[in-house]
Amino acid sequence: MTYCVGLLLRDGMVLLSDTRTNAGLDNISTYRKMFTFEDPGERVIAIMTAGSLSVTQTTMARLREAVEDPESTPETSILKAPTLLKVAEMVGSTLAQVRADVDEKLSAMNQGASASMIVAGQRKGGAMRLFLIYPEGNFIEATEDTPFLQIGEHKYGKPILDRVVKPTTSLADAKKAVLLSMDSTLRSNLSVGMPLDLAVIERDALRVSQTRRIEAGDEQFRAMSEAWSKALRDGFAQINI
Repeated sequence: MTYCVGLLLRDGMVLLSDTRTNAGLDNISTYRKMFTFEDPGERVIAIMTAGSLSVTQTTMARLREAVEDPESTPETSILKAPTLLKVAEMVGSTLAQVRADVDEKLSAMNQGASASMIVAGQRKGGAMRLFLIYPEGNFIEATEDTPFLQIGEHKYGKPILDRVVKPTTSLADAKKAVLLSMDSTLRSNLSVGMPLDLAVIERDALRVSQTRRIEAGDEQFRAMSEAWSKALRDGFAQINI
């Protein structure tokens, strides 16, 4: 399992993913689940993945191969697509095709594979956009009413986002919100694990503005986690019923 979250704010986008992949309690590995594509000054795209590793890796490989193809066109490359909506459609179609191919191979064993993705980005002259791509290839888009999207093991980290994240939230507070959302998930689900990948895309920067790999034992993350736990305990103690 995994947990990935993306925030769409007026000042930019904040993305966070874990890296744990497990196929049982005795088969736990670390794989990157956040991927970025840039044409600096023209467009930036980030994709986060959750679900079957075979599906997500094959999907990302096909998308990257299309980007690197010297004969790529706006119909084949996400770095040449005319709009971010078209990018979401291309990612969705690729994901659905890969899932169908894998399912066909697994059908003899009565098994299947599934995956979902978050696509974030902006092109020159366009608005920032954030999409959640479902396994079937269809998708939904973040809005001012719902300025964040999650995939994977999302239920533990959702309450804090519901309470504090608004389109006007600053990027600094947004980073804190996604990290605390992840901290809640790490504490409640062993299938989500360190290290973490954090990315910030400022509005109109048309590139990834900040990246950070947070390893297990990171002192800053640990201090934040402990401060949040103390704040919750203090708040709990002060409530009278």
